[in-house]
Amino acid sequence: MSRAIEISPLAGAVAAEVSGIDLSAPLSERAIRDVHQAFLDHLVIVFRDQALTPSKQVEIAHLFGKPAIYPFLKGLDGAPEVNELLKTEEQTVNFGGSWHSDTAYKERPDMGTLLYALEVPAAGGDTLFANMYLAYEALSAGMKALLDGLIAVYSSEKGYGGARKERMKSLAGLKDKVPDEVAAFEAEHPLVRTHPETGRKGLYVGKAHTLRFKGMTEEESKPLIDYLAEFAVRPEFTCRVRWQPRTLAIWDNRCTQHFAINDYSGKRRRMHRVTIEGERPV
Repeated sequence: MSRAIEISPLAGAVAAEVSGIDLSAPLSERAIRDVHQAFLDHLVIVFRDQALTPSKQVEIAHLFGKPAIYPFLKGLDGAPEVNELLKTEEQTVNFGGSWHSDTAYKERPDMGTLLYALEVPAAGGDTLFANMYLAYEALSAGMKALLDGLIAVYSSEKGYGGARKERMKSLAGLKDKVPDEVAAFEAEHPLVRTHPETGRKGLYVGKAHTLRFKGMTEEESKPLIDYLAEFAVRPEFTCRVRWQPRTLAIWDNRCTQHFAINDYSGKRRRMHRVTIEGERPV
């Protein structure tokens, strides 16, 4: 008989540690259901002391959906769905160092992400997470009425000046050749997104990828985008996950944002990431 896993919230707003489970071993149907429910309830779930190979990480991703191929970074040999995110002692730029939801610029953004820690500094390199349900629910009735039904344009080039590939060359693992058809992405999505499993509404906005509102210029759109992006990551909506070697975090990109803190100059950080294909936001 399998025993129930233990769930320990990390903060009042978002994220929980899940214990009493070995992800390297075959999981019972009950364990799979419990993990998925924890994912829906807490948006970010963290597992400590897990011994995972790249192929096992892909196998775990399959419990949530189909693993995606990230367009800008190389996959590992034998596990093309796995990207190695490495910041060496000499590098100054990190990957994911701003508030964002992964691949919001795709027609079907990735619904979830699995990040596994291999090497982390003794201090620093944490990741912040924000709950987009709570951010939306805290808005005034008037602001909700303004935003509901509003369509935004999301771009992979925002912040890169049309040269994302050039700017990312300082990151290890960039693909040698990115086809022209995927060199830049732009997509239109609702600014208020309804989660397909929970039915809850959440803000889908961030300075990293939200370019403008449909039918409006960037200049006209910027004040409201900036306000919402800053409001969405107020401390009461967030938590901080501290990494340890062999930690796996799984988060829901449909209702969270995250920020990889770049506060470990001169130190090494190496992670394995898998994302999961998603659906068109509604």
